[in-house]
Amino acid sequence: MTRIDDPTTRAAAKADISIRDLAVRVLPWAVASIVVLAACTTAPPPKPTPPADTSTSTAQEGRANLASASGSLVSGTVTLKPMGDGVHLTGTVGGFAANSHHGIHVHEKGDCSSADASSAGGHFNPTADPHGRASREAPHHAGDMDNLVADGDGVAQVNIHMHGVTLGGGAANDIAGKALVVHAAPDDYASQPSGNSGARVACAVITVTR
Repeated sequence: MTRIDDPTTRAAAKADISIRDLAVRVLPWAVASIVVLAACTTAPPPKPTPPADTSTSTAQEGRANLASASGSLVSGTVTLKPMGDGVHLTGTVGGFAANSHHGIHVHEKGDCSSADASSAGGHFNPTADPHGRASREAPHHAGDMDNLVADGDGVAQVNIHMHGVTLGGGAANDIAGKALVVHAAPDDYASQPSGNSGARVACAVITVTR
């Protein structure tokens, strides 16, 4: 039986007390150090990228210099300016038959390199809506517009307001860099996917001028 006043027993007891005392004093510092180290090495989560603003144009003016396509004689110049809730188009397009009607749309690709302007792709339609008449409160492509009407000399005056689009800024509804296309026949505002407006007789890339 070990006596309590045995020197060996007293030394072991003192050593045990010292170890417990050291653990009590050191453990909080060790835990705090681990927490600080973890905080320093953990990167903060990335901030979400805000969506592009779909309501504001960054450009003040654009231009579309329409060149003939599909062997037509149609050409003209259209100026585009942000206005109100969209973009307003003004200009003159000639080379039509007298008193004729013609579809006009913004197309999704700013490429008029092919002879028939098919390189411009389909109608500009970022919202995936069906084709329709833009001047009425019904679903339609963002690139849809009412028909051009030529006078007795085969010249059409462009005065069209496109609602819900922007000019410049890179938003989904931005028409800068897209193509403006004029067609051989009138848009019937109903046939899918493009109104049955016939061949593409003129095409221009919409360019920001200021």
